[in-house]
Amino acid sequence: MALSDLGFPQDRTLVMGILNVTPDSFADGGRYNSKENALERGRKLLAEGADIIDIGGESTRPGSDRISVEEELDRVIPVVSALSQLGAVISIDTTRAEVAVSALSAGARIVNDISAGLADPEMLPEVAARAVPYIAMHTRGNSKEMTSLASYANVVTEVVDELNQRVLAILNAGIMPENVVLDPGIGFAKEAEHNWSLLNALPELKALGFPVLIGASRKRFLGALIGATDTDAREAATIALTSLLAERKIWGIRVHDVKAHRDAVRVAGMFL
Repeated sequence: MALSDLGFPQDRTLVMGILNVTPDSFADGGRYNSKENALERGRKLLAEGADIIDIGGESTRPGSDRISVEEELDRVIPVVSALSQLGAVISIDTTRAEVAVSALSAGARIVNDISAGLADPEMLPEVAARAVPYIAMHTRGNSKEMTSLASYANVVTEVVDELNQRVLAILNAGIMPENVVLDPGIGFAKEAEHNWSLLNALPELKALGFPVLIGASRKRFLGALIGATDTDAREAATIALTSLLAERKIWGIRVHDVKAHRDAVRVAGMFL
């Protein structure tokens, strides 16, 4: 199924709702770490107008430990299956091909890979074989390494170049160009000034020729700007950012509070 077959509106920024089925994600770890809580949250995201629900079973915050494939599957597959049956468009947030394939079989329709295929050599061929949309994010190293790798002479040039290298690998693996979405990886192997530079470089990111997804919801660089250590207290700053991104016609945003961000997208759409 191609990205264009999913029936997304073409006249506004899409809103991807985050559903972390984990005990340790940075903003909402443990809140939805059971099937019952996850399903309740997923139904709420869907009712609030999420275009996509992004389900992840492994925390990727800096310093986090990996879990086994079996544990990741146990966390996400029942939730993917149940929510897809309700009509939700599900993306599976994983770096493992085995998890991606199982989630697609359970009803997911998009693969969201923060490693852009670097973490698992089987990921790109498996996605290509299934002809599904693929979101490729920029990062450096794994969760343990990324903070130490946040060093750039020119972050925009380097991120664009590194994303372009991944695009070549993605296309060479057989993934159709019309199925590729790029994510600059806000907060992944990047300090606050790097994040702001990238957000101010949307034309350069769009010039790669693919839809761009931004995932900045409640992240530390927003907290540093407004003096908020509590992640929930960063929501207003995230909504302000969404308004600006939607006004600039970004393809999609990945957020925790779907209703507030759908409202922000609607308001931004009133400005020509």
